[in-house]
Amino acid sequence: MPARILIVTAAFGEGHNSAARNLALALDETGAETRVADPCMLGIPRLTQGLCKAYRFVTTYQPRLWARIYRGTADVDFSRQRMPLMRRPERALEALIDDFRPDAVVATYPLYPYFLDRIFASSGRRIPVFTVVTDSIEINAAWLKAPDTRWLVTDAHTRREMIDHGLDAARVIETGFPVNPLFSRLAPLRSDAPVEPFDALYFATAKLPHVRRISKAVLNASPETRITIVLGKNVRLLYERAREIKDRFPGRVRIKGWTRRVPELLSSHHFVIGKAGGATVHEAIAAQCPMLVHHLVPGQEEGNLELLQRIGGGALADSPDAIQRQTKEMLADHAAPWRRMKTALARHGRNAGALTAGRYILDQIQRH
Repeated sequence: MPARILIVTAAFGEGHNSAARNLALALDETGAETRVADPCMLGIPRLTQGLCKAYRFVTTYQPRLWARIYRGTADVDFSRQRMPLMRRPERALEALIDDFRPDAVVATYPLYPYFLDRIFASSGRRIPVFTVVTDSIEINAAWLKAPDTRWLVTDAHTRREMIDHGLDAARVIETGFPVNPLFSRLAPLRSDAPVEPFDALYFATAKLPHVRRISKAVLNASPETRITIVLGKNVRLLYERAREIKDRFPGRVRIKGWTRRVPELLSSHHFVIGKAGGATVHEAIAAQCPMLVHHLVPGQEEGNLELLQRIGGGALADSPDAIQRQTKEMLADHAAPWRRMKTALARHGRNAGALTAGRYILDQIQRH
């Protein structure tokens, strides 16, 4: 019989959901039976939706406040945390296990291993638990203190950081971030590719002025630059502003709303501009697409930027002036700086994280 794997995620940040979806795609290719679920959304749907909106607002408009909240969790003992509002998600997780009868559980959100430890202690039956750590280098204590699990991490730097915090090296496995398996089958632009035109991919955030200012910064950097603006869930909010830019720079601007073709877009553009979320950063790495980070959430996303910088594949550009300057710099000397970034990303070579994680999980299930 095929292995049955329950993957539990949470809507607090796209990285958790992206990792869960992509891992399910990879496991499905092996013939495993998977189920992806959000116990928070099942247990407390309205409250979860409200908390998600609050999370997006605070991380976008009040990042310093979020940094204090994030760092304040370092002293929390999650194994003893019995907040009434989290009891229903814990019961929802228990119901999922009773119904699906999985051979293993994979958590892409750090609180679930604590729920699972209590569930297994009560039932007397334990199955393997794998925790997919969706951040890099800067790792929250909630991940580090998770009980009775194996940690699947994005890169060697993160693995070393976690081991230095006292985790068993044999239980911290570098798989790469679980990006869409399609990345492993796409051919990214080569480092010797032509740079005329020089194509930017821009993932716009909800801040209204940014779509115009950032787009103009790219387009004014050189007559050779073009830009694809991906509006995503902000399409209604931002479309008119993006259209102004398209009309002002005819033939140099494309606008996309919600798209499922992110792997193809990243692989075909020269560089990407976006926030330093785990999914976006690691998709850029997988596509060997140099990245300029225009916004990061203090705490959890600082490590993602640091990883890009250690690899040599990206930089912080947190203002339109910085974006325009760094776009010009990438094109200097026949685009030698951009070609070095492409070479560094190719050397790092992480484009199959979901497939690697899936193979490891199935191997461990067989051993168990």
